[in-house]
Amino acid sequence: MSIKAIGSQRCIIDSRETAATLLYSTDSGKIIEIFNELILSLEDPRLKAFDIKIFEDVTPKVILPGLVDSHVHLNEPGRTDWEGFATGTQAASSGGVTTVVDMPLNAIPPTINVANFNTKLKAAEGQLWCDVGFWGGLVPDNLEDLIPLVNAGVRGFKGFLMDSGVKEFPPIDKSYIENAMNELSDCKTMIMFHAELDTLLHESPNNNLHQKVDPCQYDSFLISRPDRFEFDAILLIIDCLKKSMAANPGKRPLVHIVHLASMEAIPLIRQAHKDGLPITAETCFHYLSLAAEKIGKGATFCKCCPPIRNEKNRLGLWKGLREGSITSVVSDHSPCTPELKQLEKGDFMSAWGGISSVGFGLPLLHTVGSTLNPPVSLIEIVKWCCENTAEQAGLEHRKGHLKIGYDADFVIFDPDAKQQVSNPDVYFKNKLTAYDGQKFFGIVERTVLRGFTIFDASCGGSSESPLGKLILEPRGG
Repeated sequence: MSIKAIGSQRCIIDSRETAATLLYSTDSGKIIEIFNELILSLEDPRLKAFDIKIFEDVTPKVILPGLVDSHVHLNEPGRTDWEGFATGTQAASSGGVTTVVDMPLNAIPPTINVANFNTKLKAAEGQLWCDVGFWGGLVPDNLEDLIPLVNAGVRGFKGFLMDSGVKEFPPIDKSYIENAMNELSDCKTMIMFHAELDTLLHESPNNNLHQKVDPCQYDSFLISRPDRFEFDAILLIIDCLKKSMAANPGKRPLVHIVHLASMEAIPLIRQAHKDGLPITAETCFHYLSLAAEKIGKGATFCKCCPPIRNEKNRLGLWKGLREGSITSVVSDHSPCTPELKQLEKGDFMSAWGGISSVGFGLPLLHTVGSTLNPPVSLIEIVKWCCENTAEQAGLEHRKGHLKIGYDADFVIFDPDAKQQVSNPDVYFKNKLTAYDGQKFFGIVERTVLRGFTIFDASCGGSSESPLGKLILEPRGG
């Protein structure tokens, strides 16, 4: 058995920062031992017992668990010109992400039945630089496809309550949600929602939202998707969850709100937790770092749905995250070609909504979090981006922690180094992000997946060979 050892005075283990030495096997891909101190010599009996020939001390850098980004659009097949498995997973690994979970849309065909799922799995072969799991889709005509998709290995399902932006993934209504919750009541799975509901469709055309506006001004887009959309959608979802639990005593379907953007909806989640409802919520890097007041005219690379709201809202999301109402932070990496961003016209109303940021999360949260009082710790970031996202995807038994028996997925992070984002240098297929020119504190020096290096900043970046695997095992919870 080939066993290696690595250690640091700074490791994030069991919700604390501590000195540790990790032993891992490249044969099994697992962590096989952890010593709660930094071992300084190969002659130490504890290393000699495992026949360790090479030991690496990376102090003062930090060893973290590999990040799990549970909300990524890789778009292959069908829209591979937007991203693709190879470029998307390389971008992820450059930021310490060892696992991503791919969303059921914007690929063609979408992951809404087993046949489509198999098409996606075929497209992924030989193209994964990190491990990849998959979400299935909720669309009006696929209730009978849900359980077969669970059996085929999807981690859960996502649906929209209003237009998704792509015709092959239409929205669902209250009746469908109730039926889906009942259909899946005996399954180990998760039911997730893009929680925006256009409750203004039938209101007076004289409403301010319908007045003539300048489509190049960000405020025009912002008022078209108000906080109320998120509030009303989550209210509906919670009502459906309560009815499902009443109709299926003893059953607790796991429900999740993706990319929460409005602080106005946090009290609903908080109350649901007090009522014992099995519902969680995530927010995104961009909602925690960007504010509407600073989005310039025509800056369509900042458009996403739900929209980025004001500075007060940004701070409100941080509060909700740190109090536990919001449990995780993800990228919602939703790329497209530059043409679809309408950069020349600067038209927010017609531009594609999505922000590319997979792999930016660790340095971005470390940077923005340092401005808060108290500053955000790496322990908190690991909780939000490793532990809780792994649990969301049903992978908490092997991902998201530095523990014996877990996958040897870890990151070597220099929290004091500086970097500046530059569009030409990003790993995404389309070199466009909302963070061009911004300075981050913290650099991922190396990313290790199941014991093998998949990214090394000192050696030119991504590994030559794709070492990622498909995650198709049944959920653990």
